[in-house]
Amino acid sequence: MMKRHFLLLAAAFLLFPATGFSAPGNRKKDSHTVVTVPEVRAQVISVETDGVQWLFNVDKAGVLRCNHFGKKIAAPEQFLDFTGARTRNGIEKYGDAAMAYPTVGGRYSNEPALHVKYADGYHNTELYYTGHKVSAQDGVTTTTIFLKDYVTALEVALVYEAWQKENVIVSHSEITNGGKKPVELIEYASSFLPVLADKYLLTHFWGHWAYEMNVEHEVLGYDKKVIETRIGVSATKLNNPAFLLSLDTEEYSERHGEVIAGALAWSGNFKLCFDRTICRLNISAGINPFASSYKLAAGDSFITPDMIWTWSSNGAGQASRNLHAWARKGGVYGGDKINPTLLNSWEGAYFNFNAKTLTDMIDDAAGMGLEMFVLDDGWFGNGEYARDNDRAGLGDWELNTAKLPEGIDYIASYAHDKGLKFGIWIEPEMVTRKSNLTNAHPEWVVRSPGREIYTSRYQWLLDLSNPAVQDFVFGVFDRTMQLSDKIDYIKWDCNRFVNSFGSDWQKDQDRFFVEYVQGYYKVLRRIREKYPEVIIQCCSSGGSRVDYGQLAYHNEVWTSDNTDAVCRTRIQYGTSFIYPASIMGSHVSIVPNHQSGAVTPLKFRFDLACTGRLGMELQPKDLSEEERVLADRCIQSYKQYRDLVFTGNLYRLVAPEEDRYALMYVSQDKRRAVVYDFNLRYESRDIIRTLRLDGLDAGLRYKVRELNTDRPCWWGNEGCFTGDFLMNGGFNPRLYRTYASAVFYLEAE
Repeated sequence: MMKRHFLLLAAAFLLFPATGFSAPGNRKKDSHTVVTVPEVRAQVISVETDGVQWLFNVDKAGVLRCNHFGKKIAAPEQFLDFTGARTRNGIEKYGDAAMAYPTVGGRYSNEPALHVKYADGYHNTELYYTGHKVSAQDGVTTTTIFLKDYVTALEVALVYEAWQKENVIVSHSEITNGGKKPVELIEYASSFLPVLADKYLLTHFWGHWAYEMNVEHEVLGYDKKVIETRIGVSATKLNNPAFLLSLDTEEYSERHGEVIAGALAWSGNFKLCFDRTICRLNISAGINPFASSYKLAAGDSFITPDMIWTWSSNGAGQASRNLHAWARKGGVYGGDKINPTLLNSWEGAYFNFNAKTLTDMIDDAAGMGLEMFVLDDGWFGNGEYARDNDRAGLGDWELNTAKLPEGIDYIASYAHDKGLKFGIWIEPEMVTRKSNLTNAHPEWVVRSPGREIYTSRYQWLLDLSNPAVQDFVFGVFDRTMQLSDKIDYIKWDCNRFVNSFGSDWQKDQDRFFVEYVQGYYKVLRRIREKYPEVIIQCCSSGGSRVDYGQLAYHNEVWTSDNTDAVCRTRIQYGTSFIYPASIMGSHVSIVPNHQSGAVTPLKFRFDLACTGRLGMELQPKDLSEEERVLADRCIQSYKQYRDLVFTGNLYRLVAPEEDRYALMYVSQDKRRAVVYDFNLRYESRDIIRTLRLDGLDAGLRYKVRELNTDRPCWWGNEGCFTGDFLMNGGFNPRLYRTYASAVFYLEAE
């Protein structure tokens, strides 16, 4: 899938296709003269996948309206004159009828998709249909609908990519200033969807550092619900730009009912607005207009981020599986690949290491059957700016010769000689006050003249809207890769957000928040052009940059700095609603846990880490001999079924807030599956809960085998049972102890 980013382009969109095109009416200099809008042929435009349909109709006045989003309709032409709204008190008469991309202007008065201020000071825009075109390639059908304001010559192209098998529709808008004077984009949504139901249950995600992706279910009343962020960078720390909407219900269900899901592919400030009127719910999604009005010169265009949509008639679970399938196919860089297990040095060594510390950890990693070693923070900076703690060195990306005189290539080669890949940590967007870079280029720091530059983790933010900083950040990555030809993996961190924003380079400060993210994407594109095969993890104080914008360039994310296994049940559960397990770095760490202080069994920690991309983040020498044996066993069993985690269909069986957590992955052909069951709180020895499995073939017989233990917790272990039996009440593992856990592997006979 070609990824779109936000460049000022030549006005190629002036050349509309012949189909359905009407020439504009004559314009006169008299501002009081009403411009005539040409009549067009009323028609239906269908954007559809194998199982989802988005229907539009063009009325005789040339207004593009949205009629339907959901199940495919056999005869969509029936919608030709359908407004799609319940008429109450004459509201339809006043222009509130399900517009596909409503603007400030005309009779529309609710939350707009587009708000433009023109050079003459007026704010009114009315868009009319001028044509559309359809093309198809590699299972994706692209429909582009062209709209125009005949008074101002502003043009909007609405683009919809229908991923046929994945049942996902990706949309964005392309806004072109066809006039002769500059215009100012005040609000510019990527996509707009009107929805008609009696009840709306919104599922969205909130959190903070080490407490990411909490799930919130909220029944929407009338008026507006806004989910947004204004912190600029590390933008998903507080909220995620994604949601699920259950229709005609106040109860959440994994398996039943209509659900719409959406996710915005943008790594900066975003805004999701749910505007419930007396007629319907209008959903708009896009870049947050906060401090981000965007000026377009005559002939220039602005392309908004992608908004990813799907629909399910089988509850939230199927909506998630649709998004996951799309992500593996086109939404995640290298989304069809299996990433290696690893040992990360951070919690095992922090800043205190030398070459022997690292080579000993590599020996242990190889001995346990892991596949990669990652050297985290602390390997760079010299002299007074040596990176021996988090107070100095960021920005000075030279090898710390006092700590590692042998060099990075020595460590990387040692790992390769042991059969392991090698990875290394960078944080190129940041600079500490104590660094040579700060002394050399203070103008590169995000700052507001005459005001204090606030620090977070002793560091400042570099201004990625500045092309010189973009070159520097690319150079950090490039020079790091040159330290050895055996670097296979980069962990890209970003540990703060924006305070008191300002750019020495920008003439128009309103561009800063947008162009920072554009600059970030420009750097990532350059990196991928030069290093297409390197595995890159997106880390941002943990899960503060989990979105499909950056995932177009990254293979995985670090879901949280919180490695407590019990906390991770909640964090990874929430993440799974929108993002596939294949992107979730999930590590086994030491106890007491370094963030929470909690003590959990090693098996529980391993079983939970195996629900994502398995890794370890501890000093292996701290493990007892018995724990090493268990670690070896868990790693080997994970390798036997991890293809299910990376490519299988996810079924969430029990949510972690119910004192138990259970999930499973099923192969595409339904012949194999892996089931995880976790007990989060002691109840009683006499309570044995039934776990209803999902996604299996009811008629197949599956052999069930519990892994990582010699004392199975289910009476049917090693037996064969039909999928019907397992999905309808016959599976009841006995996990009554606090932090007891089990992993079951199922394979059809």
